[in-house]
Amino acid sequence: MMNQKNQPTFEEFREGKCIIFSAPSGAGKTTIVRYLLRNVEKLAFSISAASRQPRGREENGVDYHFFSIPDFKQKIENNEFVEWEEVYKDNFYGTLKAEVLKAWQEGKTVLFDVDAIGGLNLKKIFGTKALSIFIKPPSLFVLEQRLKNRRTETPEQIKMRLDKAHKELNHADKFDYILLNDNLEKACYEIKAVVTKFIG
Repeated sequence: MMNQKNQPTFEEFREGKCIIFSAPSGAGKTTIVRYLLRNVEKLAFSISAASRQPRGREENGVDYHFFSIPDFKQKIENNEFVEWEEVYKDNFYGTLKAEVLKAWQEGKTVLFDVDAIGGLNLKKIFGTKALSIFIKPPSLFVLEQRLKNRRTETPEQIKMRLDKAHKELNHADKFDYILLNDNLEKACYEIKAVVTKFIG
């Protein structure tokens, strides 16, 4: 990341708190995150970077920062990510340092929406300054129905997501808090209380 005069770098400015949300695709993570952003003050959403094409109504710079594979790899070389991973073959996701730094400079708590491995990586980096939350679906069967109802992916892609979900669920107990999303309204109220207490 370019460092202008009197502009602190990410490494120099690690002062703020973070909230990390992880869940299998289809567990309701995005809905819960959006609820918190509307109802809890001083939260800033960290827009992740992705090396894939937008899906459905996704917008560049709103849902993700979409990059080509060569551009994403160049940003890795430039050390522009807090963390990144190759989730599937040539399918990269990452957290940009610039996103986090901007929120902290505004005095806000950064909210991450990442997969389980990304969430655990961020927790290792930020330690006690981060609260890691895993959103658990009622069952893999319910998860499969939710993915099918989205109608944005092929049966092969759904199977790939369910295989990944099975692996991610094995990491749930490594998070600070597990939120069971069997009732969306109840889950939203529960996690709002947890997040508000952490922010202080």
